[in-house]
Amino acid sequence: MFANAPEASHPAGLARLEAFIPHAGADYARGRNHDLGPEGDNAVSALSPWLRHRLLLEETAIDAAIAAHGLDGAEKFIQEVCWRTYWKGYLERRPVHWHDYRAACDEAHGQVAKDRRLAADLQTALDGDTDIDAFNFWVNELRETGYLHNHARMWFASIWVFTLELPWALGADFFLRHLLDGDPASNTLSWRWVAGLHTPGKPYIARSSNINKYTQGRFNPGYRINTQVEAPEGVERPPVGPSPLAVDWQATPTTGLLITEDDLLPESLFGERDWPLVIAVQSTDWRSSGPVAARVRDFAHAGLADALARNPGARTIGPIDLASADGLTAVREAASAAGVDRLLTPYVPTGPTADAMAALDPVLAADGIERQAVPRDWDVLHWPASTHGFFRFWKAARPLIMERAGSGSLSRGG
Repeated sequence: MFANAPEASHPAGLARLEAFIPHAGADYARGRNHDLGPEGDNAVSALSPWLRHRLLLEETAIDAAIAAHGLDGAEKFIQEVCWRTYWKGYLERRPVHWHDYRAACDEAHGQVAKDRRLAADLQTALDGDTDIDAFNFWVNELRETGYLHNHARMWFASIWVFTLELPWALGADFFLRHLLDGDPASNTLSWRWVAGLHTPGKPYIARSSNINKYTQGRFNPGYRINTQVEAPEGVERPPVGPSPLAVDWQATPTTGLLITEDDLLPESLFGERDWPLVIAVQSTDWRSSGPVAARVRDFAHAGLADALARNPGARTIGPIDLASADGLTAVREAASAAGVDRLLTPYVPTGPTADAMAALDPVLAADGIERQAVPRDWDVLHWPASTHGFFRFWKAARPLIMERAGSGSLSRGG
């Protein structure tokens, strides 16, 4: 899908959206499940890298689709965009899943260190050297492009867990390190779903006939895929926590702007202002204890640079890499030097960037600097319904989207 590295900028996201929108109706509904390969004419939008980093807002994509096709005509595409909102809200209200995933990665790495056979099997999978040609192809496609079709992601994860019998968390980690759209919520919870840990008694089982059909005969793994799968036992949903509420924020002469790679359109939230200080911080390496792909780091870095260019301040600094304590200290020193006592930032949902912010906050507090996170109206409105399955979420979201469309608030901006 991305033979050449995509441009990590707001204009590039809008341009891709504009090119796709004519196909967001019947074309998308008819062809979205077909993976024709990176060189194929796939029906999907490939907007996910921009949506993941909010170089393009969910409501912008949805508004454009409704304007072109109506809600009914573009419903499949709109639902796919809303899956991202649903997953984010679900993880935000059950952050234990993110922390459990981190712990599962550590535990799996410990198992690999002690088990030579497991280590060899893992390396064979990561090298794309298994006896399943489809899986090997997807490994190389992911490494080379930073992207996989959604259907291929499901097949890949199922083969990883049930055929290769590798720890699910290490597969999720592999994706998070290589996907341009690597989203902690969508990625973690989707892998849990495939493994049968999200919906009790319902693991996702890849089947050769399905792969053959939806790749239009490019692959036919046959008997090599294990379909005799037992669902994990004792899977329970943890209690649902609160959803973030709207924040009454105010910018003063000593309020600076902090830009993270999780939300690269702060001007659409705070407006254009004369900031005394604008700092961009990069948290890509917080995704994993393993090496994050250069393509992923470069996309985030370029997106941060684009956001800085759109949000100038009296002082503009960054992107500062938060991979080390020096980066954390550099943010504090820049804020102190600019006479800033508060940094406004778009709300950061549960995941690696939130982990980085948790490390940054006490460093800032040492100089009396507060970080104030402001949730977007879209999240405040929709995350409360992220409590159970997607279709219960959609039952609540659809009327809100209809109301938005009927109110005349459709916009191609943001």
